[in-house]
Amino acid sequence: MSLRIRLTRGGAKKRPFYRIVVADSRSPRDGRFIEVVGTYNPQLASDDPERILLKEERLKYWLGVGANPSDRVASFCAKNGLMEPRERREQTKKSQPKAKAQERLKDAEEAAKAAAETPVEAPAEAPAEEAPAG
Repeated sequence: MSLRIRLTRGGAKKRPFYRIVVADSRSPRDGRFIEVVGTYNPQLASDDPERILLKEERLKYWLGVGANPSDRVASFCAKNGLMEPRERREQTKKSQPKAKAQERLKDAEEAAKAAAETPVEAPAEAPAEEAPAG
């Protein structure tokens, strides 16, 4: 059985409140869990001491047993010194254009850069026309 330390959502609509729980990785997000090891209230200010409450002894025990924390819980634990901070995951590239479109954009940028670097000859100054006397 692989254990996971993760958040379960509670609270009202548009007023989230999370419990940090140890659960079997196969159970649903808000389903059965083994133990509550903390709470997280994102509605509070980030410097509020009540925003993240952790039972440090129990978290140390579950991490020692081999429970795998989710990314968010791992960042909470790292802030409290219970574990080393994880490397941030790289953002997915799904929103970027495909390879051919990226090539076309790159070519267009190079052409624009080359056009900007070449000196543009100023047109010869035409003699100033005199205003007709009226």
